[in-house]
Amino acid sequence: MPQILIKLLAHLQADDLGMPELAALVAKDAGMTGKILSVANSSAYHRGGRLPNLEQAMVALGTDMIKTLVISDSVFQTFNSFPNSGATDLRAFWKNSLTAAVLARDLARHLNYSQPEEAYLAGLLHNVGRLALLATAPKEYGYNFTARDDEDLCAVEQRTLQITHAEAGAWLIERWQLDSFLADSVLYHHEPGERLEGAHPLIRIVRAAHLLSAHADDPNLVVEAAKLCDLEPEAADELLAQAARQVERAAVHLGIDLAGADDIPALPAFAPPPPVDPVQQRLTEEMRNLVLVSEIGQAFARQQGKGGESGLLESVARSARVLFDFENAAVMLENPTGHALVGAPTANQQRISEFSIPLSKGGAVAKAALERRLAFVRRDGAPLGLPEEQLLRMLGTESLVCVPLVSGARCIGVLIGGIASWQVPACQKRERFMQSFGAQAATALENAMLERGHARRQLAHVAEEYREASRRVVHEVNNPLSIIKNYLSVLDSKLERQEPVAGELSILNEEIDRVGQLVNSLTEVQPAVSSSLDGGVSANVAKVVEDVLRLFRATDFVPPNVEIVVSMSSEAARVEGDPDILKQILVNLIKNAIEALSATGGRIEIANRGHVNRERRLYLELVVSDTGPGLSREVLANLFSAVKSTKEGPHHGLGLSIVHSLVKKLNGHIACRSGKTGTSFEILLPAHAGASAPAGTPMRALGSV
Repeated sequence: MPQILIKLLAHLQADDLGMPELAALVAKDAGMTGKILSVANSSAYHRGGRLPNLEQAMVALGTDMIKTLVISDSVFQTFNSFPNSGATDLRAFWKNSLTAAVLARDLARHLNYSQPEEAYLAGLLHNVGRLALLATAPKEYGYNFTARDDEDLCAVEQRTLQITHAEAGAWLIERWQLDSFLADSVLYHHEPGERLEGAHPLIRIVRAAHLLSAHADDPNLVVEAAKLCDLEPEAADELLAQAARQVERAAVHLGIDLAGADDIPALPAFAPPPPVDPVQQRLTEEMRNLVLVSEIGQAFARQQGKGGESGLLESVARSARVLFDFENAAVMLENPTGHALVGAPTANQQRISEFSIPLSKGGAVAKAALERRLAFVRRDGAPLGLPEEQLLRMLGTESLVCVPLVSGARCIGVLIGGIASWQVPACQKRERFMQSFGAQAATALENAMLERGHARRQLAHVAEEYREASRRVVHEVNNPLSIIKNYLSVLDSKLERQEPVAGELSILNEEIDRVGQLVNSLTEVQPAVSSSLDGGVSANVAKVVEDVLRLFRATDFVPPNVEIVVSMSSEAARVEGDPDILKQILVNLIKNAIEALSATGGRIEIANRGHVNRERRLYLELVVSDTGPGLSREVLANLFSAVKSTKEGPHHGLGLSIVHSLVKKLNGHIACRSGKTGTSFEILLPAHAGASAPAGTPMRALGSV
């Protein structure tokens, strides 16, 4: 765009352009200065002596004529230099453009629009997209450049070039970065009047000027134009007559030859027959989209493995900008309660992480998520909600495309793309492709969220296992610590009497080692739930029972009113597994039994009942029973479940859960029978590999214990 025109528009919008400022601006352009002096000294304005001074010449012309000359000549100079324009007869084109410009300025004054010069420029440029298409594709567009300017022409342009002259003109003007609705007025000058009733005045003015300049012979379109600008149809006819006189006068001043412009016929637009069947073309497009969507899905899957959820969000936004020509993009995801959309931060959009949209409040973005359909937001369209206005500012665009991210039956969020207004029609034509893109992005994001949730659950599970292991160790360490404490008392009294203490010191050493082993078990993730056995290790049941009873008796832990009876079978004495684990099992069971009998007294029996065949495997059955009051049904039902270490009743604490885990660690089985006459724990432990039932010894077979 010529710099003189840009500065002129800036001054006009600021409303501070007097004659001295206007003269200083024009003086910077030699060609424009010559044009002003030439017109001021022409027969139309000459009133005596010549006017060699620029400011005097401008005063003679008047502000309105100067503005018209500056705007028109700048546009003609610029666009007459387009490629291929020299080989084309532009008389009819410029006459139509000048007519639309004059009509737009008069309509702007009728509506009291604050910038009539802007309306003049918009009318002058409303069909500049046709010059752009001619410059870009002269062979394909040469015939249609002079075709009748109607909706049929737009359809032919879209089919042959994939862009209309309205879109091309808006694209061109967008690059000038004017703070104006000029580009929008060019983009929408073929929109039907009912769609533009609430639009910006400049958009309505240019649409009306186009209808009056190109379709004055159609009464219906003249009525539509008059309605857009609150005119009576008769007044529209009068405007046309005035415009014709002004165009002829302006053409003379500008040195443009419009003679014979009306003789150039405006024929219907022509499109060569499509090279392929339209249905086949549509299928080809759909197949291309399917391939693209498939590749996008694979790319998202690869990105998910590399960068996780944050990297995937970056990939989704980046891919959308490339595929759909978004100026910017953001992703909003459904919050955990499902009541709002919350911004997901990316490299280009960090602030959006503090932005949320309640789904219950309505608006285009919320509607896209709830209805799972694309939504479009235009700054110049219907009144916007606050969230949409904020997003437009945040993304720095004129319009938004809201693409729902739908995975299966769930919408997990919305992809929001920022676009220029002239891009909206093109995006609407790619709606199905955008929906497919949203589905692929949603599937990848949902998988990433599921993986993140799975990882969190795994971490929580490991943390809980460590907490459980810690509770078990604390519980089990209390047993040897109690024994050590009691043995220290025994040791103290024996040393006082100067008796030998070698046996007690040996036991203390064993229990200290056991404390160390229990503490070291914390290094395992599941210290008490392993099923592996050290190869070749076996335990002598009778010896382990004897060692455990010695611990209890030597420390006076067994009260006088409790009797412990042992019944061991000499033939079946060895089991597979670590003897320390068996010792830990028996310590817990005997300790619980003593506590159950401490108030009333009674009898505890530890019995080796010999071999049992269960499911073709040989076990040794070990029973620990007492004559206590028994367990309630509620306690018995959850006996081996892990609970807090604070006991809630007899025999009901963390110890029995540990016993159950230790038995499983030895590849054994445990069961409990309890009633009013007492409680019995029956344990099956794998018999040592060399064990066999002696001849004449009865063998019991159990299906389950």
